[in-house]
Amino acid sequence: MKEFFTVRVITECSVKKLNSDRREQKQEILNMFGVVFPNRSFPMDISTFAQIDTFHWVLDMNTFVGEAYDQVRDLCIFLLNGFTLPPEKALAVYIQSPGSPFVFCGAVTVARPSAVLTLSWPEPGAAGPLQLTADAQPLSAKIGVSVEDLASLPSLDVAAEKRIEGLAMKVGENLFNFMQSFCGVDGSKLVVPMDILDRWFKKFQERAKRDPEYLKGFAL
Repeated sequence: MKEFFTVRVITECSVKKLNSDRREQKQEILNMFGVVFPNRSFPMDISTFAQIDTFHWVLDMNTFVGEAYDQVRDLCIFLLNGFTLPPEKALAVYIQSPGSPFVFCGAVTVARPSAVLTLSWPEPGAAGPLQLTADAQPLSAKIGVSVEDLASLPSLDVAAEKRIEGLAMKVGENLFNFMQSFCGVDGSKLVVPMDILDRWFKKFQERAKRDPEYLKGFAL
């Protein structure tokens, strides 16, 4: 009889500990991240999203803004203090227009626990023709969040990377147009003065000082 009660007590303690661990794990997941749409919403926690599985969540934009999803241009996502994301992992953000595939926007990590991401919505129906029937559910725009390996992501902020690329392209075009006024041709090569970069940059600075609006032409 004594052994029976001992085993029963040990079993009950194990079950209580297991249930406690599960509750803590569930609470940790609930405290994983939050989002806010600047000038459009209060901060929202993970409960606003539909959980697809352990590491994937989806926000249906119909429940938030209806068909005006493409007017939502920015999203702030942040890790909450009670959650510790492994350093090799990232919380990736994707967007999907009705009928289009998901498009990667950016991510947050422990080293970068919050970010304001630009939402460049893809064209609706880019995934193919829409097959709508009488009983079909209308397609909607969505924002997806998932835990992924940091090394597998192309960038932490796609829009910012594209802005930098665009700026570099504009500056390069400006330099090329300037060089065309001074270059010569030697077979298949362009020949330019050795001080061409200094001359271009000096002219660039002088024009920027004379015309404050000039630099705005390089803004994206």
